[in-house]
Amino acid sequence: MEFAIAFPVFVLLSIGLIEIAMVLFVTSLMEGGLREAARFGITGFVPDGQTRVERILQIVGTHTQGLVDMDEVDITFFVYPSFNDIGQPEPYVDDNGNGSRDGGEAYTDVNGNGQWDADMGAAGLGGAGDIVLYTLRYDWSLLTGLLDPLMGDDNGVMQLAASIVVRNEPFGNPAEAAGGGVP
Repeated sequence: MEFAIAFPVFVLLSIGLIEIAMVLFVTSLMEGGLREAARFGITGFVPDGQTRVERILQIVGTHTQGLVDMDEVDITFFVYPSFNDIGQPEPYVDDNGNGSRDGGEAYTDVNGNGQWDADMGAAGLGGAGDIVLYTLRYDWSLLTGLLDPLMGDDNGVMQLAASIVVRNEPFGNPAEAAGGGVP
């Protein structure tokens, strides 16, 4: 009788531990892959036959060991003027003093896209010395449907994310970087 009561609880706990372990493992792989991709990205190197973005995605794919479907991943890169500007809105003049930007109020278009943005980051991998935020998001399908109400959404999906902020190296002409630039 005790076995009949304890066994379902034991199975549910075991499945829960496996689900949590997989989520933590995949998140760790994503963070490590993104870190390695950012280490490549800061150099500004463009490999033959690939773009920087393609190489970055390849690095992330290699480091996630096939557990993350690279066709389904959402990776973004935003360039900021400084570390303090990450996630900050573009500056604006609050004419009516309501604490939010309303249409018609003047603003500084930091990212150059012709509109006010709640995040001043400009899309891209940036140039030499730029601050770049790499963000990776992936919808991980839970292995079973038993813990959907506790861990995922109604479809058994849990959104995983990883991010890293780096400053690009002073890449460009190697002679200029070494101090031997053309006058």
